[in-house]
Amino acid sequence: MGADFVTMMNAVRTCVIVHDADTLNILWANPAACELLEFGLDEIRPLKSTHMSSPAEEYGRESARAWLHVAADTGTNRIEWHYRSKSGRVIPTDAVATRIELAQGPVVMVQFHDIERSQQVERELRLTSAYVTALARHTGTLAIMLDREGTIRLITDSLARRLSRDHDAALDLLSQQATLRIDGQPASWSGAARHPEAIVSVQLHIPTPDGVLWLEGSLERLADEDEGILLLVHDATGRVESEIRRDRERHQENYLARYNAMGDMAMAIAHELGQPLAAAGNFLAGLRTHVESLPTDPDAAQVRRQLAYGIDSSVAQIERASSIVSAVRRFVGHLEQVEQRVDLNAIVEECLYFVRLRALPAWVQVDVHLEPEPVWVTCEPVLTGQVVMNLCFNAIEEMLQCPRGTRRISVTTTRGDGTGTFAVDDHGRGLPRDPFEGTFTSKAEGSGIGLALSYRIITRQHGDIWAERRPEGGSRFAFTLPDR
Repeated sequence: MGADFVTMMNAVRTCVIVHDADTLNILWANPAACELLEFGLDEIRPLKSTHMSSPAEEYGRESARAWLHVAADTGTNRIEWHYRSKSGRVIPTDAVATRIELAQGPVVMVQFHDIERSQQVERELRLTSAYVTALARHTGTLAIMLDREGTIRLITDSLARRLSRDHDAALDLLSQQATLRIDGQPASWSGAARHPEAIVSVQLHIPTPDGVLWLEGSLERLADEDEGILLLVHDATGRVESEIRRDRERHQENYLARYNAMGDMAMAIAHELGQPLAAAGNFLAGLRTHVESLPTDPDAAQVRRQLAYGIDSSVAQIERASSIVSAVRRFVGHLEQVEQRVDLNAIVEECLYFVRLRALPAWVQVDVHLEPEPVWVTCEPVLTGQVVMNLCFNAIEEMLQCPRGTRRISVTTTRGDGTGTFAVDDHGRGLPRDPFEGTFTSKAEGSGIGLALSYRIITRQHGDIWAERRPEGGSRFAFTLPDR
């Protein structure tokens, strides 16, 4: 069995040297130890620690005997020991000394292996880590590292500074609030980690205390997919904001062009409607003469009253239409407005007849909450009434998207400090955007002239008009006019 044990020890690649436990003299060394130290077995036996250890002070004879004696006394001891080969090469090793009781007496068996390569790798890793840390903290590059699960593991300090946050807060902001797009399509971080392409274009939209940060760049899968995904981005906020600004300017130019066309059209319509309205009034006047000549017997009297009511109502509507046409011609033609100090409640009450006519077949309930006292404003009454009806009609159309039984709008007037306010609230889907900004309409068949004219009518009368989402759901359209 002893010969077999020696054969086995000769075959292992771990270096083994056996010392006498009392004298610490070398009794035996296996071929791996002789090869590493470049001594034959006969050469290694008479050697002392000074012959086979580093010349550095900490590896002197006393130190060598001390750590071996600890093993002889306590049973084991481990140390990083620097041996020296026959050619003078210093070899760092991880050495373990163990006391073993043999039949011939106790020995200390030292097992050791060369750790120079592992120490070099460790140094390179520390250096690489230092380089990566320095790069992350001091570079101007904006970079994000994801693991293969899509979790953000690292961002550069320059990106954290750009986000005006400390490192951990910036990580949370990117993970929770950033909007990621890959090749122009919305994506999640986990989706980015699973993207099949090696390199793709990315965009990031990030809210910041100063507004919005727009980042653009590329997503690159590292050579070893277990290492994750790297996003290299740059700040594109200035360019994106310029594009948004130019887009708004194009919308504004389109708005102005359509508004000018609308003015020409309104002037033409107003001009052409004047003669038909006058003719219709004349026809009704002639019809009134014939009605007055009807017999006066009781049976004909009922018919006369009904016809007279219909004729009077038609004449009143024609006169209203004529007033609207005249007001539009004055307004579009940039003539001096005919402004009056009127009660906004009176304008709204006059319009409610037509609002209820539109609401009734749509199954929309109209709730009215007018200020108990007069709400005095200075305005052009006919055009202001048209704005009231237009906003109410829009609210009724919105309620058509809701189930019957839930369709309801609220009309309100309030008094302020030298102002009067009209508002109509619906209980629909809520505004997706500001309807007064940049475009005329989102309706498939609409021209948008209603809201565009409403905006122009109110603002030219030194008022304000706006639309907003209601916290409880639905939308509010409102305007305020001054009492000058």
